Amino acid sequence: MNRTLIDYYRCPEEFAGCFLHGEPSSYLGHFRFGPETICYGSVSNGTVHSSARGELHDALSDAVVEGGALGLSFDPDQVVDNLRFERYCHSSGRHTFLAGESANKLYYFARPFLGVGVRRHLQKLRLAGWQSIPFPNWPVDRTVEQVHEMILRLYVQAHDGKEVPFIWFWPEGFPSCAVVTHDVETVTGRDFCAALMDIDDSFGIKSAFQLVPEERYGLTPPFIENIGSRGFEVNVHDLNHDGRLFASEAQFFDRADRINQYGRAFGAQGFRSGALYRNLDWYGALEFCYDMSVPNAAHLDPQRGGCCTVMPYFIGKILELPVTTTQDYSLFHILNDYSIDLWKRQIALIIEKHGLASFIVHPDYVLEPRAQEVYKALLAYLADLRSKGKIWIALPREVNEWWRARSQMKLVRQGNNWIIEGREKDKARIAYAVLDGDRLVYKLV
Repeated sequence: MNRTLIDYYRCPEEFAGCFLHGEPSSYLGHFRFGPETICYGSVSNGTVHSSARGELHDALSDAVVEGGALGLSFDPDQVVDNLRFERYCHSSGRHTFLAGESANKLYYFARPFLGVGVRRHLQKLRLAGWQSIPFPNWPVDRTVEQVHEMILRLYVQAHDGKEVPFIWFWPEGFPSCAVVTHDVETVTGRDFCAALMDIDDSFGIKSAFQLVPEERYGLTPPFIENIGSRGFEVNVHDLNHDGRLFASEAQFFDRADRINQYGRAFGAQGFRSGALYRNLDWYGALEFCYDMSVPNAAHLDPQRGGCCTVMPYFIGKILELPVTTTQDYSLFHILNDYSIDLWKRQIALIIEKHGLASFIVHPDYVLEPRAQEVYKALLAYLADLRSKGKIWIALPREVNEWWRARSQMKLVRQGNNWIIEGREKDKARIAYAVLDGDRLVYKLV
C-alpha cells in the first residue's frame, strides 16, 4: 500500500512506512481524509457513502503510529487508483438528457449541419446541473496530491520532523509545467494551423496538433511534415471523431488497429480521443507512448468524471497527461467567458501543487478576433510565467520523456548525502519534504 506514494515522490522506500490498520470492509464509497479531501474506497473504521454529499467519515481521525510506521484505515493505493481511473463514477448515478447512446449517435450525425449556436444550446441542455456536482472539485481537483501530501505530513510528524528526500517533479528544478495542444476538428481548423503556429511562435511557444485521420478532412504528407519541421508536434485525434470510438469493446479494438496505423504513419507518440470520451480499461490496445484524453474534473465534458490529479500517471504502459484546464470551446460558448480569468485561476491552483497545466485550444474556435485575442493573452501570460522561472513550457512528448525517465530514477545514499541514479539524472534535482508548523512544504536543493 505504499506503491503510489513511492512512485509519486520517487523517495526511498524507508520513508514510506505505511500499513493498513484493521480490515477494510467490502463496501466502496466516499469518505474524507482531512477536512477538504474526499476519497473513494473502503475503510476499516466508520462507514462510506455512495454520494460525496453531506457528512462523511473522516479517516484522518483513524490514523495511528506503531513501531515508527503510520497506520491508516484505508489503502492509499486503492484510493488513488480509484480516482485516477475514475472508478468512483459508477456510484454517482448522474445522467442527464441527451447523455444516452441514442442521443449521442443522433447528435454526431446532425453535428456537421448544426451551427455553433444550436450546438451550444444542445450542449447546455446536456450539461445541465454541472454547477451542483460535489465531486470532483471544480475548476481543478487536486485530491491525489492532497492524499499524498497528507500521508507524508503524518509520517514526518510521527518522526519528529524528520526530512524526507525525494526526486523533484520537473527537470532543472522547474516549479511546474505547461503544455499547449490544438485539436483540429474541421477543414477550416486545418487550414488555420499554419497561422496558429505563427501565433504560437510569436510568443516562443511550441505546441502539439492532434489530427483526425479519417472523414473530417484530408491530410497530406507535406501538411504533416510542415508541422514537425517547424518544431511543433503531431498526434492522432480519434479516428473520425464521430463520438462512437468507445461505443463497444469490439468496435474500439477494430478502430484501435487503424488508429495505431495512423500513429505510425504520422510518427505520432501521443493520442487524444474525440470529445475526451474514454474507457481506460481498453487502453492496452493503443500503441502510443502517452494519452491526453482524461480530464481533471469533467464537469463541462460529455462524459462526466475526472482523474482528480494535476500530475501525469501511468495507465499500464501508457502515460496519461491529464487535461487540467477548461477547453476553449467550453470557456467561450458554454461559460460565455472571453477572458483568461478562469485559466489564470486554474493555473494558480495547479502551480500550487507543482502540477501540469495542459490546455486544449482548437484552431476551429479561435478564428474570430475576440477569441484569438483571448488566446494571445493566455500565451502572453504563460510566457511571462516562464520568464519568471515559474513554469516549464514543453511539448507533450518532452513531458512524456521526462516523466518516464523520472519514474526509473532512484535516490541512493552516498555517505551522509543522497544522489540520484538513472537516465537523465543530470536534469533531476533532490528536494526535501519538511514541516513548516503543521504544513508540509517542499525544499528544493
